[in-house]
Amino acid sequence: MAPEGHISKKATFFSPSELVITADSTTITSMPAIVVENLGRTYQVYRKREGLLASLRGLFHREYREVKAVNDVSFTIEEGEMLAFLGPNGAGKTTTLKLLSGLIVPTSGTATVLGHVPWKREDAYRRRFSLVTGQKEQLWWDLPAQESFRLHKEIYRVSTQDYNSRLTELTELLDVAELMSQPVRELSLGERMRMELIAALLHRPDVLFLDEPTIGLDVISQRRVQQFLLKYQKEQGITVILTSHYMKDVEALCDRAIVINKGAVIHDGALAEIVDRFSQHKIVELHFASNSTPNGIDRYGVVLEDRPPMLRLQVEKQKVSAVLSQVLAEYSIEDISVSERPLEDVIAELFSAEGG
Repeated sequence: MAPEGHISKKATFFSPSELVITADSTTITSMPAIVVENLGRTYQVYRKREGLLASLRGLFHREYREVKAVNDVSFTIEEGEMLAFLGPNGAGKTTTLKLLSGLIVPTSGTATVLGHVPWKREDAYRRRFSLVTGQKEQLWWDLPAQESFRLHKEIYRVSTQDYNSRLTELTELLDVAELMSQPVRELSLGERMRMELIAALLHRPDVLFLDEPTIGLDVISQRRVQQFLLKYQKEQGITVILTSHYMKDVEALCDRAIVINKGAVIHDGALAEIVDRFSQHKIVELHFASNSTPNGIDRYGVVLEDRPPMLRLQVEKQKVSAVLSQVLAEYSIEDISVSERPLEDVIAELFSAEGG
């Protein structure tokens, strides 16, 4: 038992913000990487009336309406966590990432990332995060990617030794070493995205914001980016926020999800809980003993696929047991299975129901 007030030497491996000293003992706790409290961002949008007279009147008396892009949002993200930030277009996802990146200032609320207030735009913070978006490029279009990488090296003051080792590691992981001297404009969309990831990670950030990183990519490129992110995040332990409409990305990379709609959080929890919480149906797959599927089976649910002797039904959750009993009593069934609906279907239904 260590004497009172004694701090173990192991504590020296943690930053001061991670040490919590009580009256009778010393404990080590990990502070959240990101803390968001009642964050809000409101825009004033000019309301233009139709007609010539209304347009002329608008020159002297403009009318505006308020749009709440982010509305009283609160959440915390632990260090080393990879989180999905989901929502329909216009839900406030990108605005939230811009706030956390310090690109815009909130109307209300507070947020800290790695102990920094993002919109203060301190150099110490800007060296510790990266923002990658699938719709905006940071590489010089007419130059080879390696030239942009050298510029990033100087901007972030990366030593030559670290730069060379990191560049070698990242180009090997993403399989783009042979493309380094090729102008960016000559690369495919998937190749350009891999180069964007290298540029974002060269200075070894602690937090990575990914806004639709696989948008427009083919299946092979999407999978390659997924595998890289999974491996890199696990090895480096960085904190990642991912926004994506591609649910395969989300399922492959994230265990937790925050769902936002109309600027407000409507779910914050395990990814698997989204289906349990918001889906009203299950999928029942039936394999009939005969080589055909019977008529009238649609009275038990919505027929999703009819491929004799297999038939797939979408059945209301509370009716699944009753439907199975009736089907087994009425037909000769060789095999039967019940499964949850695909996440992407549940998300689409959720956004539609919420008016997204």
